[in-house]
Amino acid sequence: MVAKILSINSGSSSLKFKLYLMPAEVVVASGQVERIGQAKAHFTMKTEAGKVDEDVQAKSHDQAVSLVIDQLLARQVIKEMTEISGVGHRVSNGGAYYSQAVVIDELVEQRIDELSALSPLHNPVNLLGIRAFKKLLPQAMQVAVFDTAFNATIPQANALYAIPYDYYEKYGIRKYGFHGPSHQYITEQVQERFPTMSHKIISCHLGSGASISAIKDGQTIDNSMGFTPLAGLMMGTRSGDLDPQILPFLQEHEGLDIQEIKNLLNAKSGLLGVSGYSNDIRDLEKAQKEGHQRAALALAMFIHRIQTYIGAYAAELNGVETIVFTAGIGEHDSYIRSKIMQQFAYLGVRIDETQNQANELVISQRDSAINVLVIPTDEEIMIARDTYQHFSY
Repeated sequence: MVAKILSINSGSSSLKFKLYLMPAEVVVASGQVERIGQAKAHFTMKTEAGKVDEDVQAKSHDQAVSLVIDQLLARQVIKEMTEISGVGHRVSNGGAYYSQAVVIDELVEQRIDELSALSPLHNPVNLLGIRAFKKLLPQAMQVAVFDTAFNATIPQANALYAIPYDYYEKYGIRKYGFHGPSHQYITEQVQERFPTMSHKIISCHLGSGASISAIKDGQTIDNSMGFTPLAGLMMGTRSGDLDPQILPFLQEHEGLDIQEIKNLLNAKSGLLGVSGYSNDIRDLEKAQKEGHQRAALALAMFIHRIQTYIGAYAAELNGVETIVFTAGIGEHDSYIRSKIMQQFAYLGVRIDETQNQANELVISQRDSAINVLVIPTDEEIMIARDTYQHFSY
C-alpha cells in the first residue's frame, strides 16, 4: 500500500514536518513554522520544485497546521487534503501506558494530557499539534510515537529510584528515558553499517535537549534522562541531575513555590543558568575565546557530565564497541566531540582530528580500540515508519 505520511514534531513555538511517500521513504516535502504566537512567524519548506522562505501569520498551532496544509496544496505537493493518509506525532512521554506507537483515540489523548505533569515542556504542545491535525485532517490516521517507547527495555534495577516501592506501584515513578526515536535510528544505522561493532553502543544525542543511551544487542539498557526529560545531562536551559535536597533548600531560602522551581530547573538552568550568557553552545564557545569565564565554566561542566555518563555506560555494557554523536551539537561541534573523547584515551580511543573537523562519519583512527562515529539523526523517518505500520493491507 502506497501512502503519504506526515511526520510532525510540535514544539512550544514551532512545528516541524516532513511528508513521506511510503513505503519508499521518499521525502516529498519538509519544513517548519517557527515563532508561532509571535507577531511574525516564519515558514520554510523544501520540495522538489524549490524552497519557500517567508514571514507569515501563525498565532496558534491551529493556524500553523492550516498554513502547512495550505502551502502543500498551493505548491501542488498534494492536490487535495485526502491524499494524506496518516499523521505521525512525536510525543514526549508515554509513561507506563505505552511501549510502542499507538493510533490516537480519545483515551490516548487523555493519557497524553495526564502525562503532561511528567513532560511539562513537551506533552502539552504535542497534544496541541495532535488536536489541530485531527480537526483539519479528520480522514487521516493519527498515530502517537513516544520518545519513551524505545527505552521500555531498561531493566528494573536500572529504572527504579531508591524511594518507597509503593510510589512506583501507585504512580509509575521510574526512569522512562527519552529521545527514543533518535537512539533507535542510531542503533539501526550502526547495525546496518558496522554490524560487527554494533553489540555495545553508546548513543550521544546532544542538542538543546540531550541524552545518552547504553544499547546492548539492539536494546536500551539505560538512558540518562529519567522520570522526566529534566534528568541526566546538563542541557541548554535544563539542570540535569542535581542533589534533590537543593529543592527544599531553595524553597525555604528563596521563597520559591513549586511552579517557580519547575521553571527554574527547566527554563533558567543548564548552560544558560551557569553562563548567564546563552543557552547556545556556539555563543558560549565564541565567548570562551573572548575570555568569558562563566561561558568557559558552562562548557567544561557540559563536557564533564557527558564524559561521566559515557564512562558509566561503558562499565555497564562491560565495554563499548561504538560511540555515536548525533543531534545538533553532536553532529556539528567538532570541539565538543574532541574534548569529550580526550578523556577516553585510556580506553584506547584515538580521534582523527582531520575527520572530526570535517564531521565525517568515522572520526576515530583506524587503530582506535573504539569506533567513534558522527551520524545525523532522523527522528522523522522513525515516526513515519511507526505510523505506516499501523495501516492494514
